[in-house]
Amino acid sequence: MLVIRDLHKTYRQAAEPTLRGLSLEFPDHCIAGLLGPNGAGKTTTISIICGLVRADSGSVQVLGLDSRTHPMLIKKKIGVVPQSIALYPTLSARENLEYIGRLYRIPRSSLHDKIDRYLHAFGLDKNAHKAIRHYSGGMRRRANIIASLLHDPELLILDEPTAGVDVQSRNMILDFLRDYHRQGHSVLYTSHLLEEAQQLCEEVAIIDHGALVVQGNPAALMQEHDCRSLEQVFLHVTGWGVRD
Repeated sequence: MLVIRDLHKTYRQAAEPTLRGLSLEFPDHCIAGLLGPNGAGKTTTISIICGLVRADSGSVQVLGLDSRTHPMLIKKKIGVVPQSIALYPTLSARENLEYIGRLYRIPRSSLHDKIDRYLHAFGLDKNAHKAIRHYSGGMRRRANIIASLLHDPELLILDEPTAGVDVQSRNMILDFLRDYHRQGHSVLYTSHLLEEAQQLCEEVAIIDHGALVVQGNPAALMQEHDCRSLEQVFLHVTGWGVRD
């Protein structure tokens, strides 16, 4: 799914590097978690994977493709769900999805079928014509995910997809990710909810200060560090200090 080698990134006027030789890899067709405290470099890493930010040095391979030589092909194969809602608030969910589908040049007939199917699957079909600005937080999150699925990506990348949503929406999102994975797709996921990551992910990488701290299956990491939960492992390897 993903191979990162010796990735470095320092932003202009930054006092310290954001990424300091980050190296990790995740196998195909798994649900992988990229975890870390605030400021660890998760969002920068995802932005580099997606081609939105250029690394100072190092290499990234996504689905076997080098990000430096095949950036546009990678973008066609991945779906990205950003932490912020990437939808037009004055348009309805259906209008947003139709517009995004046309950007992907999806034929109109199949696009309408996909939109109908996903709106129903995510419980938004009865509110499809309501403006996004009138949606609850959970509804916006669900619509945000649908927007990333219309072109059938091989790899779905989600940055805090359940942040600030109700329990019902969270369960719906997590159940969908499991089903999507069972259909043969890969998922890369970030979250501050460690219990959620423990239940969902087959493999996790915990990064801090721009470098890999530990990686492995959640259950194996818990056994290795003699911890009862992934959250305890996280605190053990990154420390108890509050991060800004």
